[in-house]
Amino acid sequence: MTLVKLLLVLTGVVSAQADQIWRPDFLSASTQFYGPSSPTGPVIVRPTSTAASVTTGTQSTPGGSSTITTKDGTKIFYKDWGTGQPIVFSHGAPLSADDWDAQMFFFGSHGFRVIAHDRRGHGRSSQPWDGHNMDQYSDDLSELIEYLNLTNAVLVAHSTGGGEITRYMGRHGTSRIAKAVLISSVPPHLIANIPKPVWDGFRAGILADRSTIYRSMTIPFYGYNRPNVTSSQGVIDHFVIQCQQGSIKAHYDTMTALSETDFTDDLKSIKIPLLVMHGLDDQIVPFPFARQLSHQLVKGSQLVTYPGFPHGMCTTHADVINADLLAFI
Repeated sequence: MTLVKLLLVLTGVVSAQADQIWRPDFLSASTQFYGPSSPTGPVIVRPTSTAASVTTGTQSTPGGSSTITTKDGTKIFYKDWGTGQPIVFSHGAPLSADDWDAQMFFFGSHGFRVIAHDRRGHGRSSQPWDGHNMDQYSDDLSELIEYLNLTNAVLVAHSTGGGEITRYMGRHGTSRIAKAVLISSVPPHLIANIPKPVWDGFRAGILADRSTIYRSMTIPFYGYNRPNVTSSQGVIDHFVIQCQQGSIKAHYDTMTALSETDFTDDLKSIKIPLLVMHGLDDQIVPFPFARQLSHQLVKGSQLVTYPGFPHGMCTTHADVINADLLAFI
């Protein structure tokens, strides 16, 4: 039973015996529409033009971890490690900056300044009632970047974080940004391809029993329901702990923000180098609904796909993802 079917059953949208209302076979769909992929490595679509270059700037001294207070009084927690060119990581929902452990340590050890924040309502940041939408998320990110006086920064985002940085670039520009990376990300417009009852099921499940929903979500998130894949109880626990730190209101509202926000115009405005990375066996943000569309909307962008990789490939295949990120940066 897929995550979508499980949520719909738990919330009474369909019965356990009913046909799934949305049942894509992600990997075969990718092969059918976009050609067969090599089973041994990523398929790379080369850029169609040379993107603009960005001049290196200066950064303020990193300070370990701290918080900033935004204009509306929300405290945003962030980590700030190392020195060198800054890389700013934006996490997926309903996780936190801790989801970037493998990347933060790797890039911090390779001479970069690495920064990751907990989005409002998530992790160690404040839990306000309002403001859980992509405009506010991007404004919070802008305030953090301005506060740290970052220039020549690289934005790296996973899943919902991809919406956050895409809206940031569309809303605040890229004068401080050198490059950007979308990993298994939600743009350009998920609800155009995944029907609203699916998202209603997510929201109802969060209200009914979010602990169970989060634990169940780890199985397709990391591809643990696939043959010959060994699950890690530690990874599952780490995922659930991050989720439970966050606000139920933020998680509920974020389902709307990530699914209903249209990022098409934001993507079209991007003029800096962009890398789009997506696993062909992503069961959370299906490959056909995000990757190619985002890539096509940004002139000069690069697309790298990974046969058999799940949504949580930054954790399950960190060595591959980190190497490709390093090569792009």
